[in-house]
Amino acid sequence: MKQHNYFVYITSNPTKTVLYVGMTNDLSRRLFEHRENRGKPETFAGRYYCYKLLYYERHSFVQHAIDRETELKLMGREEKVALIKTINPKMLFLKIAD
Repeated sequence: MKQHNYFVYITSNPTKTVLYVGMTNDLSRRLFEHRENRGKPETFAGRYYCYKLLYYERHSFVQHAIDRETELKLMGREEKVALIKTINPKMLFLKIAD
């Protein structure tokens, strides 16, 4: 059986003043898209320059990823920061292997 990968992720702008929660099946591609869209007012992530990765989770089932994304989007900023710090205590921008 083929392994599926779905990612729930949190990005921020370079000054970490805004957090963006998203879901994708290709994290590298999605981060590239966020980077290319920075400064474009048509999208939230573009408008607020949210292209720097702070946190991600991998899920095997799309519905689990969708449910988790919804859960994270309902969290307040303090809860999101606490979650990020569980795997990234210094809130450094993460790089992922392509």
